Amino acid sequence: MSLVLDPAAQDLLFREARTANTFTDEPVTDEQVQAIYDLVKYGPTAFNQSPLRITLVRSAEARERLVQHMAEGNQAKTATAPLVAILSADNEFHEELPELFPHFPQAKDAFFAERPSRESAAGLNAALQAAYFIIGVRAAGLAAGPMTGLDFAGVQKEFLDDDHTPLMVVNIGKPGEDAWFPRSPRLAFDQVVTTV
Repeated sequence: MSLVLDPAAQDLLFREARTANTFTDEPVTDEQVQAIYDLVKYGPTAFNQSPLRITLVRSAEARERLVQHMAEGNQAKTATAPLVAILSADNEFHEELPELFPHFPQAKDAFFAERPSRESAAGLNAALQAAYFIIGVRAAGLAAGPMTGLDFAGVQKEFLDDDHTPLMVVNIGKPGEDAWFPRSPRLAFDQVVTTV
């Protein structure tokens, strides 16, 4: 095979992994979430930016507030998942660049002095980190249910501030009964890859 990664790991992370729609009531611990983050924080981003912010929704009161902002088809899933994470982009990520990109600390001001530049970079790089996070959830033996069917402005107002832009909500846990919809098709290699 052309891939070094063990076939079982390939299945766990990609081929057999699916978006879960139901979950068991087995809790997801803070230790599991920390292990996930400590793995995926090494995923590449531009200038080693780390704009992703993760808000764990654990309390019943916070869960009720979040469910109100989810699309109708996502409300029951969010209400019953063992853990829910709001993933957002920190538009003030540049303040950390002198620490995260020490060989060129001037990047903070040279490239990200203006808010529109920061928002664009934060959105792209936090989305990359969000994808790594979903793969990390799978690597922990858990299922992820990422969703963008939500009232973004409502979630921002309820849980974040003006410097944080919500990207998605991810339900996390062990898959429950009838957790999977049928696998949707994917494009073939020749439909996607062009050699020039």
